[in-house]
Amino acid sequence: MSAPKLIAVVGLGYVGLPLAVALAKHFPVLGYDLDARRVDELKRGHDRTREIEPATLKATKARFSAAAADMAAADLFIVTVPTPVDAQNVPDLGAVAAACAAVGRHLKKGGTVVLESTVYPGVTEELCGPVLAKASGLVAGRDFFLGYSPERINPGDKQHTLERVTKVVAGQTPETAELLKRVYGAVTGGNVFVARDIRTAEAAKVIENAQRDINIAFINEVAQIFNKMGLSVFDVLEAARTKWNFLPFVPGLVGGHCIGVDPYYLAHKAQAIGHHPEVILSGRRTNDGMGAYIASCIDAALTAPARVLVLGLTFKENIPDLRNSKVVDIVEGLAAKGHEVTVHDAFADPAEAKAHYGIELAGDLGSLGGFDAIVGAVPHAPYAALTAADFARLVRRGGLVADIKGMWRTADLPEGLRRWQL
Repeated sequence: MSAPKLIAVVGLGYVGLPLAVALAKHFPVLGYDLDARRVDELKRGHDRTREIEPATLKATKARFSAAAADMAAADLFIVTVPTPVDAQNVPDLGAVAAACAAVGRHLKKGGTVVLESTVYPGVTEELCGPVLAKASGLVAGRDFFLGYSPERINPGDKQHTLERVTKVVAGQTPETAELLKRVYGAVTGGNVFVARDIRTAEAAKVIENAQRDINIAFINEVAQIFNKMGLSVFDVLEAARTKWNFLPFVPGLVGGHCIGVDPYYLAHKAQAIGHHPEVILSGRRTNDGMGAYIASCIDAALTAPARVLVLGLTFKENIPDLRNSKVVDIVEGLAAKGHEVTVHDAFADPAEAKAHYGIELAGDLGSLGGFDAIVGAVPHAPYAALTAADFARLVRRGGLVADIKGMWRTADLPEGLRRWQL
């Protein structure tokens, strides 16, 4: 199979944009997204996710468009749209189906469609294939071909970038797999693993995050146990890590677009085939309950309704990503107990916080002060660097400093401040 004439990357979020920019160094690339505002920003060299530096974005050869018709010249389509769960934690494949329908309307004979979104085994061939076939009037496996290559983007991680991780690929035919190996290999320096088949590749991706979720759930559970014993889980972990094969997981809130979501995809498929996934769902219950648990612990440490400052709202440190943030559970839990909660985030977009969660983010941290309690929810660099003078300004004498992530374990607090940590 010859090199693609044009690669269309469908969806320009945290996954699609870095992929489009990387591929454009080797192939003609069109980045397509429904969000015209997002496309306009990218054309101006601005990436609101902060994954791509402005200079890199301005220099890329990738073209960006919000017009689906611009995909007509593509012969390789890579779909990188979100795969969330609904309010009942049931997989929502609406974006995948819509993207495949859009691609199908421009798909021609000989074309290849690759899904990168995290799904349960079977989605590429059982959902994407039929949607593409219906929209195009073509036959999957004869007129066009399917592939799967799970994304492994870690938002904010500048070490494990697309170019530096092993790319897993799978194709409907050996020829399709070979094409994907060459295309992705151009970006990764040939560091590509060809999975046995598409369902195997889908399964490999979904267990990567489910495994992390379960390991974090164990640490979250022992954190609760040790808390009742008057022990800090961070002190315990510091000692345990001296053993060569101890796994270095830490407690905390499990949100974001992958770890807090993907296990539900595997659980959904397991239940559909008659297996109850006890370990997977048990881990999910533990992790989903951590926000409420932490809120109850902080409430117990406060003797009366208090003014509380929560630092951090994104799902992890030093990025603006608010998707599936579990800090919201702490904010809502404290508010339900009668506390007046103010939220500050050094990276999040205030408009997004308001739109997604109804939370008004506070402005300049330097202008805030006099709270009864401060909660270190997300270890953004500016928060980890707070000094004794900062704490003295932010928290009144006798107030509480609650540290969820252990970022202030060695910080010198002003005299009179109380400390709580997991």
